[in-house]
Formats: sequence, structure tokens, C-alpha cells
Amino acid sequence: MPSRGHRVSCIICAYNEAPRIAAVLAVATTHPLLGEVIVVDDGSTDGTADVVRAFAAVKLIQCEKNGGKSAAMALGIAAAQHEWLMLLDADLKGLAAEHISGLAAPVLSGRADVSLSLRQNSLLIFRIIGLDFVSGERVVRKDLLSAALKEIRGLPRFGIEVFMNRRIIASRLSIAVTHWPHVTQARKTEKLGYWRGVRAEWRMLADLLKVTYPLALISQTLRLFALRVDHPGRARLSVRIRKPRDTVA
Repeated sequence: MPSRGHRVSCIICAYNEAPRIAAVLAVATTHPLLGEVIVVDDGSTDGTADVVRAFAAVKLIQCEKNGGKSAAMALGIAAAQHEWLMLLDADLKGLAAEHISGLAAPVLSGRADVSLSLRQNSLLIFRIIGLDFVSGERVVRKDLLSAALKEIRGLPRFGIEVFMNRRIIASRLSIAVTHWPHVTQARKTEKLGYWRGVRAEWRMLADLLKVTYPLALISQTLRLFALRVDHPGRARLSVRIRKPRDTVA
């Protein structure tokens, strides 16, 4: 796969991810396509920064207080040095070098403008349609977001993906969906316990609804779906519709 040089900055926003982030960094820091890896520690209290410091190649940005993913992402974007941004969540499990290569391939080869992941444990509806509109793993051009840093800083805590989708749709950028069948994301119920995790999931959903209305989310998903392009790593539908069997009179 052509890399066209090290033109990819990897940004990872993390909040209390000390038990999980090392596995992600072990892959990201050794991948030849990534020219730099930036971790924005969003006010963690569990030693996340200490884990990150063990990876000498990582640029660590520490926030004094937890401000949410949107604000943390703005810091990472501002610090990035390269033309392309690869955005990764800090709590991925099963991530390997081929997943990073697969996510980068469509954009670095010019087959698509944006790349999104579709993880093994993405919501069932996303796996059925072949598109996770809130995927945290993406490759986009830096200039798509760097011109909107002020807006990003003013977003709700978890509004960055929906905001990014708006800019992708407005610019009619082609989208490649890369299937990651063996990669999962740690759920909030796993991190925080069941009830605290459920409340955290609802708060995140509330943030999405602050950025756009429910019907607009459906419309946004359909418009993103229309921008997909075919490529060798494109996600396949997980559910096949079977034709009814002929009945015998």
C-alpha cells in the first residue's frame, strides 16, 4: 500500500484509560504509516498519563480538568503536524497493525476522502447497514477540522463525530467503510459497572441530541451512506435477506 511518506498524525483522546490504552499505543507507535502519535489525556485520575509516558515516541498533552472528547480532540488537531489525521479511541481491544493499514488504505491510495471503521461490536443496526455513523476510528484530512477548531471547542462533550459528519456531508466527501471484524471497544458498563455505565451511555446520547435532532441523525446516516464508495476492504452486510421458499400445493 502506498504511504506517500509519513503524512498521518494519529490522535487518541483518553480519559481514565490506564488499563486499556497501552494495547492501542503498542500498535500505533510501531506502525510505519503514522508519522506521529498524539495522546490527549483529558484530566484522567487513574494514571493514564503514566502509561502513556512509557511510550517515548508519543506526544502527550495533559488537560488539568476533564472537558470532554470534543475539547480534547480540538487540542490534538491543533497539535497535529501532518496532512492526514487518524483518530483512534483509547479503549480498543484486538487492534493490530493490519487494522491501521486497512483504515488508512482507502484515503492514502486516493480511493476515498474519508475512512471509517466498523467494529465487531458496533451496534447491530450499524453492522446491518454497513456504516457506524459515530465511529471513533476515522481518517480525514486535517484541514477538514482545523478550520473549525473554535466550533469544535464549543461542542457538547461527545458531539465531535456528529459535527464531523456534517462537514463530510457538506463537502460531499466520499467515504470508505473498513470492516474490523476482530476489534471491539470497551463498553462503559465494562469500565464503570452496569448502572454507572448505563448512565454514562445515556449522557453520551444526550450530547449527540444536543448537536442534532433524532430525525436529523437518521437523515445524516442516510446521507453518509450515499457517500460510500467500494474498495477491497469495504464492510459487508452482516445479515442476508433470504428469499422465501417455494411452497408446494
